[in-house]
Amino acid sequence: MPVTDVQHDLDARTLTITADFAAPVDRVWEVYADPRQLERVWGPPGYPATFVDHDLKPGGRMTYYMTSPEGEKYYSYWNVLEVHEPTGFDFNDGFALDDTFAPNPDLPEALNSYSFAETDGGTRATFVGTYASAEDLQKVLDMGAVEGSTLAINQVDDLLAA
Repeated sequence: MPVTDVQHDLDARTLTITADFAAPVDRVWEVYADPRQLERVWGPPGYPATFVDHDLKPGGRMTYYMTSPEGEKYYSYWNVLEVHEPTGFDFNDGFALDDTFAPNPDLPEALNSYSFAETDGGTRATFVGTYASAEDLQKVLDMGAVEGSTLAINQVDDLLAA
């Protein structure tokens, strides 16, 4: 399993997930740069993602929804801030109200920083989400963010091996 560490710090308002992949940085980057590959791993098993927009550049916007086994759709967006191809990118990640992808004011938004670094034999990925408040972080923790993210990230190995 790629996820090797998960830490949350309510004082710093951060959730940090570390994963190690047996693939070069360029290959791991491709997973996030290609919406069709990203759809195969974004979201836990049973909740496939569909990316409607995928503009991975500074100022770009990415919109997607995940579909539950019962057919319910959960909408979200990324507003891309910085891109450091192939070593990472930063974006604001939020929940959307519906298929208009308007932000849901009742749910937290996070500043996410994804970084990919070469390691001996592969890539270490570090995913850091920073929330506006400890309460916002606690809300996503209570919603199952650690479990869902871990399940989703652990799917990346199979895609990289294919």
